[in-house]
Amino acid sequence: MSSGHPHEQKSECSSVLDRLYEYIDDEMADDDCATIQAHLDDCAPCLAEYGLEQAVKSLVHRSCGCDTAPDQLRLKILSKIRRAQDGLPVDSGERV
Repeated sequence: MSSGHPHEQKSECSSVLDRLYEYIDDEMADDDCATIQAHLDDCAPCLAEYGLEQAVKSLVHRSCGCDTAPDQLRLKILSKIRRAQDGLPVDSGERV
């Protein structure tokens, strides 16, 4: 279970976040997968980012059936998700 405390070594978080899609897509060796899982279990900020990335991937897959979203679409969706999580208004009139 996540302790909610970020790690002392930001480089460890950067390394995990750089490989997040490999983890989500189950494209890494079992040892690496276990390392990422252990990090996510102990790092709330990385776990939150994992949740965002997984939500974006799921939304794109449901919407267009493709494996990856164009970068501009992905950034717009992430921005809207983060605004909603922060309790800020999300412009519903703007098309994603």
